[in-house]
Order: sequence, then structure tokens, then C-alpha cells
Amino acid sequence: MFVQPLFAANSFVFAIKNATTEGLITVVVLVLLSMLSWTIIITKFRQLFIAQKATKRFLVAYNSTRDPLDIQRRGEEFDGAPAYQLYIRGADELAYQLKNNPVQVEGVAPQNPVEGVEHTNTDFLARSMEVKVSMASFDAVKVILEEAAGGEAMALEKGMIVLSTAVAGGPFIGLLGTVWGVMATFSGIAESHAATLNAMAPGVAAALVATVTGLLVAIPAMFAYNFMVTTIRNLTQELDGFASRYANQIEHVYVDHRPLAEEIRSANEVLAGRIVGALRNNERTALVES
Repeated sequence: MFVQPLFAANSFVFAIKNATTEGLITVVVLVLLSMLSWTIIITKFRQLFIAQKATKRFLVAYNSTRDPLDIQRRGEEFDGAPAYQLYIRGADELAYQLKNNPVQVEGVAPQNPVEGVEHTNTDFLARSMEVKVSMASFDAVKVILEEAAGGEAMALEKGMIVLSTAVAGGPFIGLLGTVWGVMATFSGIAESHAATLNAMAPGVAAALVATVTGLLVAIPAMFAYNFMVTTIRNLTQELDGFASRYANQIEHVYVDHRPLAEEIRSANEVLAGRIVGALRNNERTALVES
């Protein structure tokens, strides 16, 4: 049962021993490309496995709440999930806008419409928010979400160029080494005027080892590349879908959609309240001093 593998190994050793300098250079280049390819394969498999697993856990946690900022407030982390990285950047930007550019809105509903259950209804939650953001602030959040989605997609695709190069370039590099070796072999036969099988076989065998090496580089890279491209495409589509849903929920809960006249009236009321408060403080200060 070990005859064929042993024969193949002996054939490979025989070919390498009789290879020309050009053939050896070709084989070394292919071996280096194979090592780089396998490094990418192992690294990407690990990255994609973690990304899929962490994304599932994150989406379960996200779907369990109606408040887009709830996960951030609880301090939960889902390292390795592209959707979580997008979420946390959007949540940080939204929290910044709520703190620095708030829009005060009078709540018209209690916090918990169902006793003992928080955030059971998105509409109820949206009406209960007293601090929201304007459309201009929401546009800033959307820009951050778009940048984060692009960055996570690029991170998932990082290194795939090496695999595509191994798939497309490996056989051609091997073919170059084979053609070069056969050309050198026939040139040597022509110069020695000895066109015998014993004279041709070593050179041709040494030339063909470059093609074999090229195929051994390309075949594993091809299967890994096809699998990873499909996985990355699924993760990217899932990421885009989450980004759209996340932005929609932020807009529904935290963006002020009141008519302009009502916004102006509310702003005037707030301003008037601040002025009255300042006047009362001044009166108290005057009375104390007198």
C-alpha cells in the first residue's frame, strides 16, 4: 500500500536532483507562495469562524432589546463580530450627539408599557424619549455607519489577494519552469548530439516537477478561496442588512421628527424657562444681598 507514495516521493527527489538552476528557482518561488498561501488560509479560517460565531451571539443579544443603545449601556462585548464593531461605532457617535447636540422632547408615555418587561414596543419607547437628536446629527451617525461597514468589509477581504494570486499564478509559474526546463534539455541534447531516452528523461522529469509544484500550490488555494469568498459574501450581506436595520431603529427611536413649528415652539419654551430661572436666581441673590 506504500508502493505508490514511495514511488512518487522517489520520482520527486529524482526530478529535483536533476533540475536546472532555473527549475530550482521556480520551485523555491512556488514553495514560498505555498507557505504564504497556507498562512493566509489558516488565519482567514480562524477569523471567519470567530466572526460567524460572534455575529450570531451579537444578533441574538441585539434582537432581545428595542433600544439601539441598550447593549452599549450594559457594556456587553462581542469581539470578532463585524456587526458589533459597526454597532459600537454607531452607538458611540449617537451617544456623542445626544450629549453635545441634544433636542429636548416632552415624553408622552411611561417607560415600561408592560409591567416587568422593558422595551417591549419600539413606538412606545420612541414616544417616551425626552432627549433626541436632529436629522443633521443623525446624518453624522449614518456617515459613521457607512465608514464602519466599509472598513469591516475590507478587513474580511484582507489577504484574499494572496489566495487569488496562488490560484491564478501558481500553474503559470510552474508552466514557465517546465517550458524553461524542457527548452534547456533539448538545447543540451542538440549540443551533445545524443537524442536518447536516457539523455532526455532526467531533464524532462526535472522540468515537469515545476508544473506539479504549481498545481499543488493552486489546488488547495482554489478550494479555500471559493469557500472563503462565499463566507465573506454572506457576512458582508448580513453586515449591510444589519447596518440598514440599525440606522432605521436609531432614526425611529432617537431622531426628532416633529414638525418645524412644534420644534421652534418647544425650543422657545425651553429658552423661556431658562430665562425665567435666571431671573429668579437674580432676584434671590438681590434679596439675600439686601
